[in-house]
Amino acid sequence: MNKAMFLDRDGVINEVLSERVEFVNEPDDFHLLEGVGEAVRLFNEAGFKVFVVTNQGGIGLGFMGESALTSVHTRMENDLAVFGARVDDIAYCAHKPHEQCACRKPKPEMILRLAEKYDVDLGNSYMVGDRAPDIEAGKAAGTKTILVGEQKTGDAGADFVFPDLLSAAWAVCKRE
Repeated sequence: MNKAMFLDRDGVINEVLSERVEFVNEPDDFHLLEGVGEAVRLFNEAGFKVFVVTNQGGIGLGFMGESALTSVHTRMENDLAVFGARVDDIAYCAHKPHEQCACRKPKPEMILRLAEKYDVDLGNSYMVGDRAPDIEAGKAAGTKTILVGEQKTGDAGADFVFPDLLSAAWAVCKRE
């Protein structure tokens, strides 16, 4: 079985709600956070499958189309490749925020589907997020959880808390 890093996108991989960008609705809005390319490469080198699991309610709300989201994700993959890093797959929920679908975090459906598809041992895997719904989804799926960033509401019950993805990568990969 494989071990995996399930990464939320906005706020973990790329900037959001910053001076430079509010929402990521097109490729020009996408900016990797500092250290993310190196972090993903470290996960790759440590033998983790790397997956992005992201709520993209802007599609359901009509702020962007799925083709624009595909272009954003192509930009993300290209930006990561500069660091020798890669993502194995991307799952997203395109439903509106209050639609109560099974795939929107904090529900674990995206994680569970990827785990089944790639034969992932969830108990030896991690969900990394910057908000409580990410942590709740990871816990519901049976992963260890990591909260990154500048939280204003505590640790959301995460197993580990780090200031950024690179700090998390160093700590996790040192343990492996």
